[in-house]
Amino acid sequence: MSLEENRTLVRHLYEAGNKKKLAIFDELVAPTCVASLAGIAEPLHGPQALKQTAQVYNTAFPDLQVTVDDMTCEGDKVVVRWTAQGTHKGELMSLAPTGKRLKATGIDIFRITNGKIVAIWGQFDVLSILKQLDVLPTSITSMVR
Repeated sequence: MSLEENRTLVRHLYEAGNKKKLAIFDELVAPTCVASLAGIAEPLHGPQALKQTAQVYNTAFPDLQVTVDDMTCEGDKVVVRWTAQGTHKGELMSLAPTGKRLKATGIDIFRITNGKIVAIWGQFDVLSILKQLDVLPTSITSMVR
């Protein structure tokens, strides 16, 4: 695939996520895909695991929207710098809804083979999210600006 086709594939993934059309992940993500994501202890395998994880965040932040701020492609990789915004209205990994609005930034790296995403590495500012949701102990909060 060309760099432009890879870019379009990844952009389509973010657009589908924003529209909560997670079934499209089956078309875009290889069954053998391995995703290593911040905040998740074990790698995720395949589109079903990615859809389940996306649903966890969509339940916790029903108005969640991710904006692609920057995208670059080289070879079989696409790198995206993004900003996510949403309101914490549902449970998130045993954390009760706070009603707080948050804004988070992150970077994802995708590897694409034969028109499918086969690997994802994702990092985002978990500490900033916890601070915005006001769930950090006071001792840690004073160290985080």
